[in-house]
Amino acid sequence: RTVMRQGLAHAARHGITSIQNMDGNLYTLELLDEIRAEGGLTARCRIPFHFKSAMDLAMLDKASAMAARYQDDWLASGTVKLFMDGVIDSRTAVLIDPYPGETAWRGDPLFTPDRFAAIATEADRRGLQIAVHAIGDGAVRIVLDGYAAARRVNGARDSRHRVEHLEVIDPADVPRFAALGVIASMQPRHAPGAAEFPLEPTLSLIGRDRWPYAYAWRTMKEANARIVFATDWPVSPICPLASLKAAVTRPRWAAEDPDQRFTVMEALEAATVAAAYAEFSEHRKGVIAPGFLADMALLDGDLMATPPDAIDQIGVRATIVGGRVVYQA
Repeated sequence: RTVMRQGLAHAARHGITSIQNMDGNLYTLELLDEIRAEGGLTARCRIPFHFKSAMDLAMLDKASAMAARYQDDWLASGTVKLFMDGVIDSRTAVLIDPYPGETAWRGDPLFTPDRFAAIATEADRRGLQIAVHAIGDGAVRIVLDGYAAARRVNGARDSRHRVEHLEVIDPADVPRFAALGVIASMQPRHAPGAAEFPLEPTLSLIGRDRWPYAYAWRTMKEANARIVFATDWPVSPICPLASLKAAVTRPRWAAEDPDQRFTVMEALEAATVAAAYAEFSEHRKGVIAPGFLADMALLDGDLMATPPDAIDQIGVRATIVGGRVVYQA
């Protein structure tokens, strides 16, 4: 509980009012519930059930139980999180074509396509949201195929299933996000050269031919995909303003490649309005409006008037959650 309080305080200092965690279990929610009872919960938290490759389908009973027990404005579940692959730099991301310099190695998925389709179909049948870590274009395709299989079996519904990261995507799969209603959850700071991650070895491992469809925020948006920007803390620093800066200042790796940058307003929308949509909360948060939850971050600078390179220099003056000041500079 002490460590969780430290994490909540860290988030509050950066203006974060809601957290969509990408790992967790019932115990995580129970600890947060104890903190809530003590008056120490400073952010609204959505915690998934982490479905691991060694589990069988019966384990989804736990995900359903979490969803039934926690579903209010402060603590909620209802999401199943899986990992489909690893990361590009260790060559564990799953690609459609082999890695540069390799004749066959594409990375191994943590779930076979058929098994993931069965898991996705059962989770979808239960009314659970699914979020899958998929970085390589091969992993993204397996996930989209699984979501399509679930829709064929269960019928179309407002599922808002998610793909987390999608750092490389095949052009044939770009329009499938809008067609299937799948959310593209992406992290601006992860793009090499946009923030703390260097260009190499990632660019070489992606391969020149795949650059136009790597970290393809603008390409996805123009295909009507629902884009959500996230920090992926602790992989990247938690500061949302630094993420916004990366989204609007990211350099192109080659002049002939698409410019994937967002405008400031587009990036802000992806981190607020779209983020609320991703957790089925767009009718009560994500914007400042009458009747919505009183959650807001007060900044000490004008975001729209600040030069893009200086967006991360804006400070958080105060963070308010549920009408209560949970951080004040």
